[in-house]
Amino acid sequence: MSEHQPGVDQAPRRQGRPALRGVAWALALVVLGFGGGFAFFSDHVSRLSAPGQPEKADAIIVLTGGQYRLDAAVDLLRAGKGGRLLISGVNPVADAEDLRRVTGAEQSLFECCIDIDHAALDTIGNAAESAKWAADNGFASAILVTNNYHMPRSLLEMQRADASLRIVPYPVVNTPLGGGEWIRRPEALRVLFTEYTKYLASLSRGVLQRGNTAQAGTAVTLNAD
Repeated sequence: MSEHQPGVDQAPRRQGRPALRGVAWALALVVLGFGGGFAFFSDHVSRLSAPGQPEKADAIIVLTGGQYRLDAAVDLLRAGKGGRLLISGVNPVADAEDLRRVTGAEQSLFECCIDIDHAALDTIGNAAESAKWAADNGFASAILVTNNYHMPRSLLEMQRADASLRIVPYPVVNTPLGGGEWIRRPEALRVLFTEYTKYLASLSRGVLQRGNTAQAGTAVTLNAD
């Protein structure tokens, strides 16, 4: 019968405890960072609202997703805040007449000054199609109309699609959530949480793209040498 040797079995356990504590602290920091970022994001977007006197731009771009967005964009066009309007991300089954009825806009306004994009399927597509439309028409600036909670990600994707296009944000508010009101509304929390995770994913995609571009540039330089 072998004798028990004190400290032999306990040593690996003691050595593993600092590593476990490190993992626990790292997870705690990730959770705190994610939660703090969500609170900051939600408070920030809930305070965004349409400017009382929006500045003029060459054009207006509205990302579909709600009637309030379309109404706001058409009102801006009527007010002469932009010379032409792009409605991006329209359902393929909807045509100009459907949109005219929804917005109550004049037929002449649609015929002269409104373009419809059916190709975009998401915010990335919205940005790509909007940037192409602006470039094709020679526009240097555009008012961007979308909901307040959707504005940060939309601006990020627009900047990524065409950094030379100057964007004037026009956030639309469906439900006022300032003063921490978003905390007390489960539906608002769900929408904000979903948008926050999409915003983080968009940021991460940008970081990865820059990393891949840098690696490609390094490879080209090495091959040239």
